[in-house]
Amino acid sequence: MFDVFYSAIHEIASRDYARDQVEAWAPADLDQTLWAEHLQNLRPFVAEVDGKIVGYADIQPNGYIDHFFVSGTHPRQGIGTLLMNRIHEEARLLGIDELTSDVSKTAETFFELHGFHVVRRGFPIRRGVTLQNALMQKNLKCGT
Repeated sequence: MFDVFYSAIHEIASRDYARDQVEAWAPADLDQTLWAEHLQNLRPFVAEVDGKIVGYADIQPNGYIDHFFVSGTHPRQGIGTLLMNRIHEEARLLGIDELTSDVSKTAETFFELHGFHVVRRGFPIRRGVTLQNALMQKNLKCGT
């Protein structure tokens, strides 16, 4: 799944972020063990094409989506929509009324198409470099 994460940022998000931002967000020397432990705790859903993972996403018990990535080799092929549909299905099963996520500039339009709206803009710092994202929210009770 690291390859999906890395390629999503380096091949897709790089259109909206400067080189230093991309490198700070997804460095090649990222500690693979720590990253894998974090991901295991997320319990993500995966999307596969021909037995290869091409996307993954999670939903936490409080409705927070921590990771949502589609491989840079498979953009705009419906994989993100499949993952988002799965998140909504899981939210219904868990009785979650609201979804939230800190979304990149690149993913913001996609999340808007799926009914999310921007709550506030954020400027997280990774490895000393300021990025830009948006906290987005979707109320599932009324479908907004």
